[in-house]
Amino acid sequence: MSSFSSMLMSSSGSSVTSNPATGREKWEWGAREDWRFADMRRQYGKHWWWISFIAVYFSQQIFLMGICLPLYVVHSVNKPLNIWDLVAAGVCLCGIVIAYFADTQLHNFVTRNSKLKELGKPMVLNLDRGLWQYSRHPNYFGEQLWWWGLVIFAWNLGHGWTFVGSLINSMCLAYVTVLVEQRMLKQEYRAEAYRLYQKTTSVWVPWFRSSAIAVKDKDT
Repeated sequence: MSSFSSMLMSSSGSSVTSNPATGREKWEWGAREDWRFADMRRQYGKHWWWISFIAVYFSQQIFLMGICLPLYVVHSVNKPLNIWDLVAAGVCLCGIVIAYFADTQLHNFVTRNSKLKELGKPMVLNLDRGLWQYSRHPNYFGEQLWWWGLVIFAWNLGHGWTFVGSLINSMCLAYVTVLVEQRMLKQEYRAEAYRLYQKTTSVWVPWFRSSAIAVKDKDT
């Protein structure tokens, strides 16, 4: 069991390091600051450093320990593989694949818009192709599948309580989703298009898009 989960962890790590989205800054120190840090600094002024330490750095260590609890169980309990382990592995693998392609498509979209901006051409307002046609945040959905797949492993070993870490992580990611969408709506050039995108496309779980015409008729 432990070697099986280690293979999945290696696959997940490889998908992250080989993804072009992770190298978009070319690993240059300070090449780009995360917009959430910039907002935090503006909001809290001189107190931002210790607030960010607690809210971001320290809390993330707690979250990491929480979401990794299923791995502790997997490496501590010796039990033969069964059908539920295969289900868990399938969920984890689906999460890896979805997150990889979603991040790759997002990277290509951002890169293309950057080039269009440099050339003085109109940018594409929204990414609504590929996986992003069925979900507004397919990368988040893939990530959640991965962590909840690990929970299935632990549940099958009699330690279902380890879901707590993944649940808190999902709640935090839901909050991040709200922040991201609020930021998108603050960008005037794409606000109207993004509102329509919100009305026609699922937030996390991929699903078929609603008709834009039907949405407009409903609003009127």
